[in-house]
Amino acid sequence: MSHVSTPRLLALHALRLKGIAEADAVAEMMDLDVTTAGSELEELVEVGLATCRAGRIPGFQLTPEGKVHGLRMLAEELDDHDLRPSIEAAYEDFLAFNRELLDVCTAWQLRPVDGNNEVNDHADPDYDATVRARLGDVHVRAIPVLTTLASVLARFDGHRRRLQTAFDHVAAGDNDWFTKPMFPSYHSTWFELHEDLLATLGTERASEGII
Repeated sequence: MSHVSTPRLLALHALRLKGIAEADAVAEMMDLDVTTAGSELEELVEVGLATCRAGRIPGFQLTPEGKVHGLRMLAEELDDHDLRPSIEAAYEDFLAFNRELLDVCTAWQLRPVDGNNEVNDHADPDYDATVRARLGDVHVRAIPVLTTLASVLARFDGHRRRLQTAFDHVAAGDNDWFTKPMFPSYHSTWFELHEDLLATLGTERASEGII
């Protein structure tokens, strides 16, 4: 059975992945009810693991102590429940698709014109259709990896669901859902999945040789 992380760990981890977020965003990301998410976030503030900021971009944010504590909890979860080997194996499978996905996203953003790459203005529907098909190919082949991750740690199922939602929008012709930043696009969601794997395993992105 898939292991379910504690609400405290889920709240800490959501803030690590989001950077700054309010209770509803944490709840949606980690499949918590909003009341539980809000309670956990308030308690994190009380013990000095998070701060709550107002202003133009309000929300909860980890303190340096919160980041360290969260990483410690992630490592303990893997080792206490003997999950590390399965997550490491799935991570290696994920990396096999990561370079492909980055290349597809670059192809969506830049289109070759007369031997040069120019910003894709999406004026060539045949070109865009080809890139969408490439995304579909990567997505379909990556589904078993996403399913495996979710079967080990329940929180990974959220990434799988969000990637499927983004892909469905892209396939329906909604361009924003491909690579738009600060939006639940396919690229943004894939990036969050990647960050989740790195944090879960305590691995630095630079160690992969891909930035």
